[in-house]
Amino acid sequence: MTLRTICCAAALALVPVASLAMGCSSRGHEQTQSCAPGMQWDAASQACVEVINS
Repeated sequence: MTLRTICCAAALALVPVASLAMGCSSRGHEQTQSCAPGMQWDAASQACVEVINS
């Protein structure tokens, strides 16, 4: 009975390790660019540009 308990405890101890290995993918995520107040992100120049009010 102690061998079964040890095997179950070892299996339960390894479950979080397997889930962490699968859940840390950095692909498929985009980072949001934030600009200072009065500025706006320009995708063409890949930079923050000043907002011009007309």
